[in-house]
Amino acid sequence: EMCIRDRYQRRVRGLCSQNMSISAARPCVTVQGDNNDKPTQMALPAVFLAPIRPDVVHFVHSNMAKNRRQAYAVSKWAGHQTSAESWGTGRAVARIPRVPGGGTHRAGQGAFGNMCRGGRMFNPTKTWRKWHRKINVNQRRYAICSALAASALPALVMARGHKVENIPEVPLVVSSLDCDKTAKAKKMLEDVGAYDDVLKSKASHAVRSGKGKMRNRRHVQRRGPLVILTEDKIKAGVGKAFRGLSGVEVACVERLNLLQLAPGGHLGRFCVWSKEAFERLDAIYGTHRAKSEEKNGYQPPRAMMSNSDLPRVINSAEVQAKARPAKQTTKFHRIKKNPLKNLGVMIKLNPYAKYLKRTKSAKKAKFVPTQEQKETRLATYKAMSA
Repeated sequence: EMCIRDRYQRRVRGLCSQNMSISAARPCVTVQGDNNDKPTQMALPAVFLAPIRPDVVHFVHSNMAKNRRQAYAVSKWAGHQTSAESWGTGRAVARIPRVPGGGTHRAGQGAFGNMCRGGRMFNPTKTWRKWHRKINVNQRRYAICSALAASALPALVMARGHKVENIPEVPLVVSSLDCDKTAKAKKMLEDVGAYDDVLKSKASHAVRSGKGKMRNRRHVQRRGPLVILTEDKIKAGVGKAFRGLSGVEVACVERLNLLQLAPGGHLGRFCVWSKEAFERLDAIYGTHRAKSEEKNGYQPPRAMMSNSDLPRVINSAEVQAKARPAKQTTKFHRIKKNPLKNLGVMIKLNPYAKYLKRTKSAKKAKFVPTQEQKETRLATYKAMSA
C-alpha cells in the first residue's frame, strides 16, 4: 500500500505541472445525454483552471479528517482498584506497591505501575485531548478548487485508479440525473460509461487486514463515482436512487466536501456532474473577472504562471532569441604530476633542485695516485709486514 501511495504521489507531482495547460486549452465541455441533433456545449467553469496543489490538499485533508473523531480514554480508576502499598526497604524486593493479603497468587504482586501486570498504563489517556483542528477558510476553499481542477484531468483521475476508459470526456456532465429508482440510476451510469467504475468499486469489497476488523471497521472498499447534484434536487430526493449502488456517493454542489473530492488526500476523484450543478460553479466560486455570488468577495485562485510547462517556456523561440549563446569553452583542469618523477614540477617547488640534479650528473675525475703516493703506500705495507 505504501508503494502504491508513493507511486501515485510521484505521478501526481509530475502531472500537476504538465497538465495545467491541458484544461486551459479545453474551454468547453459537452453535455452528455442530450437528445439534440447538435451536442450541447458548456463553458468550462473558472474553478477548473485553479492551480493543482497536492501540498495544500494533503494539509487540509489531514486536518479535516480529525474533526470526526470521538473522544476516548481509559477509565479514571483503571489499575488503581486495589489498596496496594510498598513493603519498603529491607526485604530484598523492589519498592513497587504490592497487593496486601495472603493465601492467593495475587497477594504480594506488584501493582499500580505501568510495568506491572494489572497496573495502569503510562500517562493514561484523557478525554480533554485536542481532538479537532481549525482550518483557515481560504485554505479550505483553495483545497476544494485544487481538487475540482484535478478531477478535470483524465491523467490524474486514472492515476487514482478510476475506470474512465469508456466515458466520453472528463469532466463528465450529464443533462439530467433525475431518477427515483436504483435501476434507472444504474442505466444512466451505463449509458455514459461510468458504470465500469461502480463495478470496480463493488469488486474491491473485502475484509480489512489487521485488528481493525474487530473495531467496527471490518470491511474496506475503493471509492466509486461521485455524483454531484444541486441542493434543490437533493431535497427533492433525486440522490436517493444512487445510494443503492455500491461505492457511489452523492454530493451537493453548494457544499462540496474535500473528504469526498480527494479521499485520503489523493487528487483526481471521478465526478459525474448534473448540468444544473455544473452551471452553478461559476456563481458559487466566482470567475477570474467576477466575484462569487455566495462566498463574500471570493475568486478562485489563479496560477502565478499562465503556462507552468517551464521547459517549454525556456525552449520557446521568443525566449531563446533573447538569450545569449551557450558558452562552448570547457574549463581547463591541470593534471597533477608527481614532483619526484617530473623535474619541471620539482623545480617549481624547489628551484635548487636543478643545481642538485646537474651536480649529481657531472662525472668526477678518476683518482690516479702519484709516484710519491705509491712509494709511501708500499713502504707502509712493508713496515707492517716486517
